[in-house]
Amino acid sequence: MDALIAEFPLFAAGFVGTLRLCLFAAVGSLVLGTILAAFRVSPLPPLRFVGLAWVTVFRNSPLVVVLFLCAFALPLVGVRFPTFAGNAFFWPGVAGLTAYTAAFVCEAVRAGINSVPPGQAEAARAVGLTFQQTLGTIVLPQALRSVVPPLGSVIIAMIKNSAIVGAFGVAGDLFSVDSALQATSRYSALSILTGVAICYLVITIPAGIALGMLERKIEVKR
Repeated sequence: MDALIAEFPLFAAGFVGTLRLCLFAAVGSLVLGTILAAFRVSPLPPLRFVGLAWVTVFRNSPLVVVLFLCAFALPLVGVRFPTFAGNAFFWPGVAGLTAYTAAFVCEAVRAGINSVPPGQAEAARAVGLTFQQTLGTIVLPQALRSVVPPLGSVIIAMIKNSAIVGAFGVAGDLFSVDSALQATSRYSALSILTGVAICYLVITIPAGIALGMLERKIEVKR
């Protein structure tokens, strides 16, 4: 705790950096994961193949490998990310974390889609709605209500996985705070890691509470 108290401004900056990284990745993974879930249930075989391939590859790959490919392999084939506040690894970190998490979001949303009674989709098609209209206006609104708990678990896991992103040079996050303070040798590793753990709990516990409140609110509306 002594490191957290003495170096509070540094921990606060790392907290904000991690929170910013997680917000970008959360939004990206939720959007991409929902699109991939739509691909998984699409009547078009090529789209189903894309969704299945994405989930199979990323869900069965270590996050470290995905981040390595985004940070070092993609630039070799001409895919370059802009810098963020002078940090060249921020957007590759966001891209890797988003691509990895989207695979798990996809499966959670797909499970919610499959939980909607098929008769509703059949009725929508009977009145002339297209697949996109049926999915967007009939199926997805009901499916997303049922997948709040698993999506919450996926997002909280993503927040914890953001520590791995910091190992690839994303400056200003909690991992960089840990590395900087341990390099000074002024504090014990236990004291520094305790401060980092408290900062992560400050993010994950309110997120879990907010998701629980959202789940209860949705249940009342059913």
